[in-house]
Amino acid sequence: MQAWRIAAAGDPARICEIALPAPGPGEVRVRIAACGLNFADLLMAAGTYQEKPALPFTPGLEFSGHIEAVGPGCAAMTMGRRVAVFAGSGGMAEAAIVPLNRLVAIPDSMTLVQAAAFQIAYGTAHLALDHKARLQPGETLLVLGAAGGVGLAAVEIGRRMGARVIACARGAARLEVARAAGADHAIDSDTPDLKAALKALGGVDVVYDPVGGPGFEAALRASKPEARLLSIGFASGQVPQIAANHLLVKNLTVIGFYWGGYLAFRPDLVQRSLATLFGWFEAGGLRPHISHQLTFAQLPEAMELLRSRAATGKVVVSVP
Repeated sequence: MQAWRIAAAGDPARICEIALPAPGPGEVRVRIAACGLNFADLLMAAGTYQEKPALPFTPGLEFSGHIEAVGPGCAAMTMGRRVAVFAGSGGMAEAAIVPLNRLVAIPDSMTLVQAAAFQIAYGTAHLALDHKARLQPGETLLVLGAAGGVGLAAVEIGRRMGARVIACARGAARLEVARAAGADHAIDSDTPDLKAALKALGGVDVVYDPVGGPGFEAALRASKPEARLLSIGFASGQVPQIAANHLLVKNLTVIGFYWGGYLAFRPDLVQRSLATLFGWFEAGGLRPHISHQLTFAQLPEAMELLRSRAATGKVVVSVP
C-alpha cells in the first residue's frame, strides 16, 4: 500500500510503498477514506510534539474509513463498518492497524470527510469547556485562535452550551467565519489594546486558548474574578509565563488541557463526550467547517496551509 512516511524529525514526508499490515489480536485494519490534519501534525513532523512516534512514521493523527479486516478476538466487529479513529499517527496511508478501543462508530448522517475532521477539534472543545472549565449558561467565553480547528469548534460548542461567545482571530475574513459559527462578538487579535477591548465587553469568565503568546496575557488581565483559563496549546510558539500574584488577587484558575491524554487515564470521559457530540451533530447543532479538502498526493500543500495559517476550521486529505 502507499503511505506518506517521515524518516527523521524535520525531514519532509515522502510517499512510500510499504507492506499491507495484518491485524493482530484485538486489532482491526481500517481502509482509510479521509485524514484530518491538525497543528499537532506539524509539531510531530518537526519532532517537537509531546508524543514522539518511533521513526520512521506515518503522519495523520485522526482519520475515517471502513473496517476491512479483523484480528483474533474481534469477530463481533462488522466488516465494512464506517468508523472514525484517533490513532496518534498513521492516517496518511491507504490503511492502518487500529486497536479496538480507538474505533468510534459514526452516525449515518455524517460523511467520512466530516468524521475525519470531528474528533480532535470537537472532542477537545467539549471536554475542556464542559468537564474542566464547567462553562455555565450566561457566562462569557473568550476563544482565542477562533478561526482554527479547535477554536472554531469551541465557538460552536460554547454557543451550544448557552455562553456569550467572544471570538478573537486575525483579519476580517477569519472573524466572519467565527461569527458564522455563532460568535456574539468578534475582535481582531491585532487590536492594539486587546485587554481594553475585552474589558469594554464586560470581561470574561472562561478563556479557551490554543494559541498562547500575548493574547493569553491580555485575557488574563481582562478576566473576571473566579475566571477559568484553559491552556490548550501554543500555536504562536510562545508559552505564556504566568505571574501567580495575578491568580491570587482575582481567585483565577489556569487549567492545562490535553485531550489525547484522557484516552490513557479516563477513556470513559472521552466516550461520553463523543456520544454527546454525535447526538448534537445528528440534531443539526454542529457542522464541521472544512476550508480545504485536498488529494492524497497534496499532503505537502495541506501541511503548508496549516503552517501559513491560510486555512480556517479543518484541512482534510482524501485518501484513495
